[in-house]
Amino acid sequence: MQKNKPVIIEVALNGSTKKRENRYVPISQTEIVKDALDCLELGAQIVHQHDRLESDSEAERAPEIMAQKSRGIYEKILAVYPDALLYPTANWGGSTEDRWKHQEILADAGYLQMAYLDPGSTNIGIINSKGIPKGITYDHSYEEIERLFSLAKIKKLAPSISIFEPGFLRTVLAYWQNGSLPRGAFIKLYFGEQLIFGLPPTQTALEAYLELLDGIALPWGIAVLGGDVIASDIAETALRCGGHLRVGLEDYSGQKTPRNTELVQEAISLCADVGRPLADRGNVKRILDFP
Repeated sequence: MQKNKPVIIEVALNGSTKKRENRYVPISQTEIVKDALDCLELGAQIVHQHDRLESDSEAERAPEIMAQKSRGIYEKILAVYPDALLYPTANWGGSTEDRWKHQEILADAGYLQMAYLDPGSTNIGIINSKGIPKGITYDHSYEEIERLFSLAKIKKLAPSISIFEPGFLRTVLAYWQNGSLPRGAFIKLYFGEQLIFGLPPTQTALEAYLELLDGIALPWGIAVLGGDVIASDIAETALRCGGHLRVGLEDYSGQKTPRNTELVQEAISLCADVGRPLADRGNVKRILDFP
């Protein structure tokens, strides 16, 4: 039990969640900024957002446009909370290089200190009306992973590393073991509930990841995609084992229709029940060993 270890809470504001699924999901720039500020005021330290585009046209998916949309959001948030950590999603419409290019632009402009980095490939799907899994293939070759790790070092970006499958984590640990993992790495263990990929949110699944992480001094947290991480069986265990939490309407799929702030409050309450304090926002970069 790591009782006094401060907890980092990341909130993923929107993702693919639609208004028809939850009327409180922030879609517009104004809504995203307000939700982010409200969650940061409660005590969250990291905010992740998806920017809605006018269309799926190639012009709208240009990295410069993606960066411009995020910049408009980040300027307003950082004006209030300059120590907040913000990072966007992938550019799904572009090439492999385009997926990450908007983060380079934001970093060069001084708006980004953390960047997503997904070290592997997997199928991510849902069960359709016929009972058959359907979805997307999210792919990163080993060459692309090496390129992204290199860019993270060059741009001095702390990688927020999504672990969709155990193989993702084994790849990261190979970089850690040979001393080439960029500083500031934050491991996010993703469990799939209604979304089909990787491992489900069970104690056994969490233990499998923790076995891989045994003796590894890397900060890690958990998220349940297509479920409710706080209501799951693994949130309390993760906190007791020294882990951190990711919540938010991007991931949430439960019986309620909550706001992002409600999910953050639930996470804070669970931390209090376990006896772990929230990390001070000004100390998060030290906790994660930012470059």
